[in-house]
Amino acid sequence: MSKNRLIVPEKLKPWIEARERYKLSHVQVQMARELGMNPQKLGGLANHKQERWKSPLTEFIEQCYEKQFGRSTPEDTRSIEQKLEAKRSKKESVRPPKTTVRQ
Repeated sequence: MSKNRLIVPEKLKPWIEARERYKLSHVQVQMARELGMNPQKLGGLANHKQERWKSPLTEFIEQCYEKQFGRSTPEDTRSIEQKLEAKRSKKESVRPPKTTVRQ
């Protein structure tokens, strides 16, 4: 396995898939995660142009976030991949490098 390969935990994979499927930005995914939304249930919230009274999913997430938290964007607006990379690099900088002892 290469060192540059980013390993995504299983619990975050549905969010990455939902981001691609519903064309959400990284900020909108972060908002939905902070709101406690379920990535597998976003399809029911999405407007498939059949229900004209529904607002688009992106607007719905932004409206709910602003109503709940009183601000328009999260304080930390990094993508899932950027957060994982920062966590990995921090972990590597704290942990001493592994050395193999051969006899």
